[in-house]
Amino acid sequence: MGIGENIARVRERIARAAARSGRDAGGVELVAVSKFKPVSDIMDAYRAGQLVFGENHAQELRDKIPQLPADIRWHYIGMLQTNKLKYLVGKTTLIQSVDSARQLEQMEKLSAAAGVTAEFLVQVSPVGEPQKGGISPDRAEAFLREAGALPHVKARGLMMVPPLENDPETNRPLFRELYRLYEALRPAYPAFAHLSMGMSADFEIAVEEGANMVRVGTDIFGAR
Repeated sequence: MGIGENIARVRERIARAAARSGRDAGGVELVAVSKFKPVSDIMDAYRAGQLVFGENHAQELRDKIPQLPADIRWHYIGMLQTNKLKYLVGKTTLIQSVDSARQLEQMEKLSAAAGVTAEFLVQVSPVGEPQKGGISPDRAEAFLREAGALPHVKARGLMMVPPLENDPETNRPLFRELYRLYEALRPAYPAFAHLSMGMSADFEIAVEEGANMVRVGTDIFGAR
């Protein structure tokens, strides 16, 4: 199957998962993860109507942006190095993987200089995998208060990188926990709009448990 057909199939799976949880599939945003994929593959996805893409490497994203249509919305979803934020602020729609005060401070500095507001998600790690990044759920509220003191950054929700499991059902309790945290925080943070969790192996389970944004690479572009 081609990339366009793969996108259609993923969207159908999202719709069925949303229906199983009594939700509208239109409320779930698909981020096509295009890391290590050529510009030609991204263009195939774009021609199929996909406008939101996620990249894991800041310099790869920097190099791809000028080669592709200006209406693409880029999300950065990888481990975030503070010295690479210069490639992201003002060029991405959403930085999904923020989990430290240093990152917030550098985002604020770069955004103020560029006259923009950097929108981001707080990466939360319910199981504490330091190699993947993320703060513990009990630190999320304090971290959001820190971010709220900075005028040029805006928290738009939460994200999680789930563990890679042979049985995707293993991650269901983690998705459920993050959804509960998201719902608990929303009243105090009206800008919250995104709960990003679930990838190719488990995005249907994530949608069933409340995700409104999923990050799918392999099931769209094939193995890397």
